[in-house]
Amino acid sequence: MLDITFSNQHKQCDGRTRRDFLRIGAVGTLGLTLPALLQSQQAARANHAEPRARSVILVYLGGGLSHHDSFDLKPESPEEIRGIYHPIATSVPGTQVGNLLPRMARIMHKVALVRSGAHNNDHHETATNWVMSGRFGSAFGDFPAVGAVVSQQLGFRGALPPYVSIPRNPSFTWELGKSAWLGGRYESFRTGDPNQANFQVPDFAAGANINLQADRSRRSLLQALDTLADQVQGNDQIATYSEFQRRAGDIIVSQNARTVFVMDQETDRTRDRYGRTTFGQSALLARRLIERDVRFVTVNYGGWDHHAQIWNSLNRKLPVFDQGLSALIEDLDERGLLSSTLVVAMGEFGRTPQVNRETGRDHWGPAASMLFAGAGARGGLVLGQTDRRGAFVTRRPVAPADVAYTIYDAVGIDPHRWLMHPEGRPVEILDHGEPVRELFA
Repeated sequence: MLDITFSNQHKQCDGRTRRDFLRIGAVGTLGLTLPALLQSQQAARANHAEPRARSVILVYLGGGLSHHDSFDLKPESPEEIRGIYHPIATSVPGTQVGNLLPRMARIMHKVALVRSGAHNNDHHETATNWVMSGRFGSAFGDFPAVGAVVSQQLGFRGALPPYVSIPRNPSFTWELGKSAWLGGRYESFRTGDPNQANFQVPDFAAGANINLQADRSRRSLLQALDTLADQVQGNDQIATYSEFQRRAGDIIVSQNARTVFVMDQETDRTRDRYGRTTFGQSALLARRLIERDVRFVTVNYGGWDHHAQIWNSLNRKLPVFDQGLSALIEDLDERGLLSSTLVVAMGEFGRTPQVNRETGRDHWGPAASMLFAGAGARGGLVLGQTDRRGAFVTRRPVAPADVAYTIYDAVGIDPHRWLMHPEGRPVEILDHGEPVRELFA
């Protein structure tokens, strides 16, 4: 019998090293397939804790939010480091944030602030794929994003897709945060901009005419097509098409699904509360989606890559972020949804401590700030610390794998499960990392 040891080793919280072995020699004799063996391994790990989150909202700040100018100000540093903003008091004694975040300051008792996000990559695409998947790879997305894995592992909870991106996935030179080799069935559903006039998602229009008899005939035809598609193995495009077709009828006849994108169902007061901006209305749509049992929503608010004239840009962007995120957290709380929804706000990295010649800050992987709220996250917590220049983490570094592990743990997915790559080899969801347990009471 041949023992194959996967090279990855994992430190458990008790300090022990965990190794995963696949015993292949007798598999055929026992009548087992490799997928069946992997499934048995997953079943053996079924002692995973009860999920604390039904849904996740990831607010993704593509480009890299400047921690120096938002949640980790250094007022005692020289001017070329501290910038132009000053710290203000928050609802948590002793915790301060930047003066362009007054709404967030009022609700910091509902938010856990991590000031110690850290990794060693300063490249947009590579870092984005890293923080969105928890695994380091190339700039081209070697590993599926957390939302795609949630979709693949937990599946639909109703007619709406389990993984939705608003307005779309992050994009610099190409689209990021995708399903990678998991295939098209687990890609995010992209909504478009909910702040646009007459916003409407194709095939979800609430007023669309529905002919139920035609729908029944259509389903019969689709069943025949599904039978043909099921005979074709290993073709992701066909499998993806088949899956979408199976869901299409359910979406069309579901009033719940057809009305979720009708933003005018919200009162003017609610829409104004979030802000009549793309980010504000995206945050509002995220709330509407998780109310209708969508498992994972990415709200993409990019444009934080300020290599020049950073103050001009932040003067516009920080108030929009402040209004939209604070409204989302408060609204979820008022509706009884915050306790079951994990809200995470982060970018791919922070910004350089020193302002450059163009009055900007450049890419900086070694330090960044992140926010967590809901699903039991400890409101008012400040975790981690950076040095007096905001350059390097000096206490409790939190790596991309730790963030991904924390999200998986919250929704009840074991990050050490094995997924089958199309090439026939098993790939662990995460190859290292640990949950940030301090975040939760």
